[in-house]
Amino acid sequence: MLCALEREVGLKVKMKTSISSEKSKLDRKMVEKNRRMQMKSLCFKLSSLIPASHFRGTRDIISQQDQLDYAASYITQLKENIEKLKIRKEQAMGFENGSNTMDTMMFGSRLPVFDLRDLGSSIEVIVISGLQKSFMVYEIISILEEEGAEVVSASFSTVGDKVFHTVHAQVKISRVGVETTRVCQRLQELIN
Repeated sequence: MLCALEREVGLKVKMKTSISSEKSKLDRKMVEKNRRMQMKSLCFKLSSLIPASHFRGTRDIISQQDQLDYAASYITQLKENIEKLKIRKEQAMGFENGSNTMDTMMFGSRLPVFDLRDLGSSIEVIVISGLQKSFMVYEIISILEEEGAEVVSASFSTVGDKVFHTVHAQVKISRVGVETTRVCQRLQELIN
């Protein structure tokens, strides 16, 4: 009788152990499934933060690993840009007295100067001129529009004896784009 009772208790203990181990296996599977779903959601969110111009193909067809690789290269590119801008800022802050040395170092030997930034589907043109050099901003806008860009905003500010013009434009037809080297050449001819 005692042996039968021991066997019955042993069976109940084994059943409870197997039920609890099955339950823990299901719990681990659910935890892993939730973790994978959360990682997939985070990867999608990360991919959506990267500009479309940084991808070689369409976002929908590339693998998750490729999306992570593109994100890593984009982050590296942004870090490099930040470092370059920090250096330019430090140089500008070192010459904040507005001396001719700053003009020579930052803008070459003479004004006006311009910087054209191709941002994929948009373009930013910055022109820095002196108060004595006069040109019309509409001429810059005309060049951009003739080359296939649509001007979104234009602004200017005067700091000391320099005038900073900033023009933002977007590509009208994304398939065609804008030939930035041609725009750069035409702006160079206009400004000089």
